[in-house]
Amino acid sequence: MGPGITWYDVLGAPPGASAEEIQRQYDSKASLLRPELIAGAPSTVVTAVSRAQGILDSAWRAVGDPVRRKGYDEAIGLRRRGGGLARSESFPSEPGWRSSDFDFVAGRPGAELLAGLMALTDWLTPHPREPRRITVPDIRGLFYSVCLEIAAKLHLRVTAVRLTKYPMPVDGLVVDQSPRPPAKMHRDHELTIKVWHPPVPAADMR
Repeated sequence: MGPGITWYDVLGAPPGASAEEIQRQYDSKASLLRPELIAGAPSTVVTAVSRAQGILDSAWRAVGDPVRRKGYDEAIGLRRRGGGLARSESFPSEPGWRSSDFDFVAGRPGAELLAGLMALTDWLTPHPREPRRITVPDIRGLFYSVCLEIAAKLHLRVTAVRLTKYPMPVDGLVVDQSPRPPAKMHRDHELTIKVWHPPVPAADMR
């Protein structure tokens, strides 16, 4: 694998994960986006939850179905056509890749979300001489653990602001960030994110 983010990263599953593990990872993350958990949440949270569900659904469409997963693995260089797993030789950010190449992955409704992830891959693709200033990636709607992976690859420092006073002990969701894209910033500078967790039910705090 190269350094670009993939649908596997979004789900938190390794490329060689079984279908059952991918299903578990999807279900685990989707369960944190249930309507009853966001009841009364601010609009920024509701927007991020909607975006997160769209991203998860696109990831599921890409790797949840065995046929599409095989095609996706071939497209990103994980698998040789007609063969087994292979080392990646190219990434969606390289010349010659078009969003239409990925219509089979997310479908037309998921094209915008996929374009966002392809942009993330552009930011994460190594270059012989890395620029000192980079375009800030839009990480709203990604889970906190995924955000940390991206920030580490971009050499950005992350300061997290927790929005939930009594959070459930689960992965948080990034609902806002500063600076926002399309701002530019120097590597090793600070990216501040606001992280929301479903709150612990009041009954459990008694």
